[in-house]
This record gives sequence, C-alpha cells and structure tokens, in this order.
Amino acid sequence: MSNTRHFTSLLDITSDEFRHIIHRAMALKTHRDPNYQPLKGQVLAMVFEKSSTRTRISFEAGMVHFGGSSIFLSPRDTQLGRGEPLQDSAKVISSMVDGIMLRTDKHETVTTFAEHSSVPVINGLTDQQHPCQLLADMQTYFEYRGDIQGKIVAWIGDGNNMCHSYIHAAMLLGFTLHIASPEGYYPLPEIVAAAGDSVRFFASPVLAAANADLLVTDVWASMGQEQEQQQREVAFKDYQINAEVMAAAQPDALFMHCLPAHRGEEVSAEVIDGPQSVIFPEAENRLHAQKALLEFLLASK
Repeated sequence: MSNTRHFTSLLDITSDEFRHIIHRAMALKTHRDPNYQPLKGQVLAMVFEKSSTRTRISFEAGMVHFGGSSIFLSPRDTQLGRGEPLQDSAKVISSMVDGIMLRTDKHETVTTFAEHSSVPVINGLTDQQHPCQLLADMQTYFEYRGDIQGKIVAWIGDGNNMCHSYIHAAMLLGFTLHIASPEGYYPLPEIVAAAGDSVRFFASPVLAAANADLLVTDVWASMGQEQEQQQREVAFKDYQINAEVMAAAQPDALFMHCLPAHRGEEVSAEVIDGPQSVIFPEAENRLHAQKALLEFLLASK
C-alpha cells in the first residue's frame, strides 16, 4: 500500500510533477485520440457528500474518454461514517475499484481514506483544500500566458479551501500570492506559515491587486455556509473584484473564478463577463487537467 500515490493535496506532488500534469493536460486537450484508452477496464469510485456539477461531469467524462468507467455514490447510496468506520469503507471500496475520488466536508475524511486505501485517492474537494481546481486554473494560466513562475497572483476574499490550494500552488510553481481577506476570514495559519515568502497579506483588494498577473476570488458563502450569508455580506462588502480592482493589476491580467459565481457579490458582472475573464476555459480545463491526473495516478499500474 505504501507505494500507492494519492492526490489529497497539491503537496502530494512535486513541482516537476505539477508542471508535467499541466503540460500533459494541454496536450490531451489539443489532441484527443479516441483510440488512446489507458484506463480501459478500470473503475473510478466517486464518493460525493456534497453536490457537484463540474467535479462529477469532468471525472465521469474523463474516465469514459480513457476507456474506463465510474460509479457515482451519493450520500443516499453509501454508509460513509454512518454504519461503518471510514477505514473499513476505504479498505472495502479500494478492494473493488482502481481509484477513489471523494468530494467531502472534512479534509480528514480524504486523508483517512488515503491511509487505508490500496488504490489512489483523489481529493475532489474538502472544506480545507480543492487541489483539482488548481490543476485546471494553472493549466488555463499556462495556456494564455505561459509559465506562472515569478508572477503575482491576487486572491481576494475568503481564506477558504481555494485560497489554501492557491497557497500550495504558489509554493510549488514559484509565484507570489497576494491575499486580501476581511478580518476573521484569513486562511489557516499553519498553511500560511509553511508557505514562507510565497504569501503576502494586504489590507485591501486594490493593494493586493497591484501589478498582479492573475486575480482570483470565490463566493462569499461556500456550500454549507448559507446560514452565515448575511454576516458574510457585511464582512465582504468591500472585497469585490470590480473594474477598480482590475485597474490596479497588470493591463493583461486574467480573472478566474472556480464557479458557481454570484455576480454583484464577490465579482462585478463587468469583470466576470469582460475580456479579461477566462472562467469558461478554466471550467472546461477541469476535464483535461483531471484526465492528466487520472493518467498520472492510474495508467502506470
């Protein structure tokens, strides 16, 4: 079990592997060969504790393209953490499939699964990290602007799972992450501490956006936080990416958002629907980046 590679976090791969996956994703996107089926006969179990659009479609389509198949398991279909200890579920499920993707609440659900699984485990999203989205975001940046090393990325808003994965990406790919978050919504101190000089904090979105090559944000209230919506609206009201914030960045800066987006809240319609926004190529790249990841983890068997 010890030599099984997992993808519970970006920190499970090296800088070189990250760049390899990005370039492989770009190649798979530009040249799709229906006869290339490296995962023929392989099965991916997809365990969802949270609902999903992009994560489910991209993993299912990716497995089909590669000649494999997937099993969708919703909370209604499984006994995760209810009738059975997680480690038992991990052992049982991994004995029947070739890979497991989890989209779940607690990050430790994914790490516990990885500990007890005999096949690769992929983090499809946890409340702490969203590494698959970063594969897609970075692929998108590389496609439009080349390597991101030495560039500045501005994260505006909640210090959430996306922010944490952006911090990890900064460490691995060598860019500087500028963060502007309201008080009480900063990223986890231990994740920030590990990043050293890769991360800098700013008192406002405009200051964080200065000279940035890429600006990124996420919804003010993520899935499961809807009851906090009102207090978050107050806390985040000055943390919108709008024309003024974009104007502080480089003239050719890109705008990204993992979607779903709330126009008029974390981003103005003018920006997200404007010429610097690459949200739809970014969303499509979930498919290509995850195919490269699936190939990396499963095809070597």
